[in-house]
Amino acid sequence: MKQVDILIIGAGISGSVLAERYASIGKKVLIIEKRNHIAGNCYDYIDENNILVSKYGAHLFHTNEESVWNYVNQFSDWYPWEHKVIARVDDKTVPIPVNITTVNRLFGTDINSEQQMISWLEENRTPIEKPANGEEAVLNRVGSVLYEKMFKHYTKKQWDKYPAELDASVLDRIPVRYNYDDRYFSDTYQALPQGGYTQLFENIVKHPNIEILLDTDYFDVKEQYTGYEKLFYTGPVDRFFDFKHSLTEKLEYRSINFVSETINTEFFQENSVVNYPGTEVEFTRIIEYKHFGNQKSEKTTVVREYTVDEGEPYYPVPNPRNAEIYKKYKDEAEKLLDVHFVGRLANYKYFNMDQAFKNALDLFDTLEKKDKITYKTAG
Repeated sequence: MKQVDILIIGAGISGSVLAERYASIGKKVLIIEKRNHIAGNCYDYIDENNILVSKYGAHLFHTNEESVWNYVNQFSDWYPWEHKVIARVDDKTVPIPVNITTVNRLFGTDINSEQQMISWLEENRTPIEKPANGEEAVLNRVGSVLYEKMFKHYTKKQWDKYPAELDASVLDRIPVRYNYDDRYFSDTYQALPQGGYTQLFENIVKHPNIEILLDTDYFDVKEQYTGYEKLFYTGPVDRFFDFKHSLTEKLEYRSINFVSETINTEFFQENSVVNYPGTEVEFTRIIEYKHFGNQKSEKTTVVREYTVDEGEPYYPVPNPRNAEIYKKYKDEAEKLLDVHFVGRLANYKYFNMDQAFKNALDLFDTLEKKDKITYKTAG
């Protein structure tokens, strides 16, 4: 039996942050990671074209949280990056989120002010006071024509479900701009780490109190570890409980098939990310990593993304059926003493990167405060 103070399953954002925090107060921490690398889905590396690429899709850091921004700046230098996305719609190229330019290009309008944009949306949207699903959420925001052109089929490709089959929350958060702002995010802090995310995570877990086991499935070795003060689990919640509530109906996850291609040209497309909302192609988007950080190479690397049912779980699928199954696992999890479920897969909930950082930091602070009160009371 091997004893550690803090046992963490998964070396992504949640696991790495908790490891660093506990190591900083003198705890001996062990991270067990199934993959052969740290950094979770943020993992990036230099490819054969000498381009920094992300193995699991582009990750864009953005936040309004001062505490999160201050935390990540301890472990890397960052350079400003205001992310922009364009989409091929019909025979046109338009910015996403929907803004004045998007509407003018698609419909031949001549909108040139915020008030005109607001008026156009009001004339075209379908007012729904309490959207019951994703379709109603989009219709309420932008109306049926934009829904058909930009959201309906893209959602089907991404989730294998039409918007009407998903919770309203999935599409209710889509940003709509009343001006010409073509930034994908509007957060105060928008940046990328110098040298990539992997080096950021290497610095986060560099503490001498942290040991990492790679290429190790926790469920193959869990009997070897005992006596820990706390266990933090960041993997799929149903896997932890051996799928006991999913014998007939499993929790759904969406995975992504990344198809990479080297092209013997300086650039393949005019932007880092180009979305394809229509049915003319099966992939959802093409990422050209060379655009990030103004990288130089004679060739370029592009990656087409196809979302699929099988494979590494990336996205929980939010709808009433899955919520009902997840609640059973959540009830089981809450019965466990000193076992904490943290992160997207363990909570069956999508987190942006900064939310994942903040969630882990807040959990540490909450548990530490609780432990100090318990220790003081006991003493």
